[in-house]
Amino acid sequence: MKKFMIAMAGAMALTFAASVSAQDKADWPGSLTIGTASQGGTYFIYGTGLAGLITEKLGVNASAEVTGGPVQNATLIETGDHLMGLVTMGPAYEAWTGNSELAPGVEHKNLRALFPMYQTPFQVVALKSSGITSVADLDGKRVSVGPAGGTAATYWPRYFESVGVKPVISFSGANDATSQVKDGLIDAFAFAAGVPISAFAQIAAENPVNIFGFSAEEQAKILEAMPELAAFEVPGGLYQGFPDPQGTVSLWNFAVANAEMPETLAYEITKLVMENNDRMVQIHATASETISANIEKNTFLPFHPGSVRYFEEKGITIPDDLKGQ
Repeated sequence: MKKFMIAMAGAMALTFAASVSAQDKADWPGSLTIGTASQGGTYFIYGTGLAGLITEKLGVNASAEVTGGPVQNATLIETGDHLMGLVTMGPAYEAWTGNSELAPGVEHKNLRALFPMYQTPFQVVALKSSGITSVADLDGKRVSVGPAGGTAATYWPRYFESVGVKPVISFSGANDATSQVKDGLIDAFAFAAGVPISAFAQIAAENPVNIFGFSAEEQAKILEAMPELAAFEVPGGLYQGFPDPQGTVSLWNFAVANAEMPETLAYEITKLVMENNDRMVQIHATASETISANIEKNTFLPFHPGSVRYFEEKGITIPDDLKGQ
């Protein structure tokens, strides 16, 4: 009799847990769109893999959508067109304070941080036959800076101004830009993405190219002008023919949600990503930085209440001014 009661109690507990789980999911959307960036960039790979993991583990039909990148993602989340997206913290700060290039004057106060992703360094690729080996060599050259609205398109023109270089700028997705470099339609492609950048790896495997960042002098000028950036060293060996590390600058990336995302969904997504780093690294090597310790890289954007609950359960203190409603 005692065994039966214990078994029945256990069954009731399981039933209760299941009913709580179902109740928690009652206000979850049937589908979830994650704003990424252009194909060939790290955002699209990371976001596509993340969407697959969410679909597999949480039962929400999640998908990654090609966008112009972080600037557009922030606005799509703000307006509610997307519930979730990937952003670099430079464009996110500009959106938060009403200085977005896409929606000037509109403070994006519906943005909520979920979890840290990785750092985005800035690099350039050009055919070796072009003779272009440095940022200084881009003066007067035809240079794509990625899709309009992306991190690269936002920051590369500022970098050029800081170091006194005046290229002829155009906009295109990562795969299109590398194709244009190969076809001689442009001279170089200046981009920003988690490394290794798949489009750079592909062109380096197929063509003799030069890949480079900034000289120490250029780096110093840029960091002085833009304190939201950090110095970064791209490891050697990421691209065929480039065994040595290269200096450049970088921005941090975070996954961000609309404030209206259900608290339980934000909690479960944050938990899923933070507790399955091995799966995330399989999606893209940059996810080695997708860990709880890096939440401190966000200094201004309130975390979603669901994310706050997860991190505080793990003993991580979120400052009061970063606890979103």
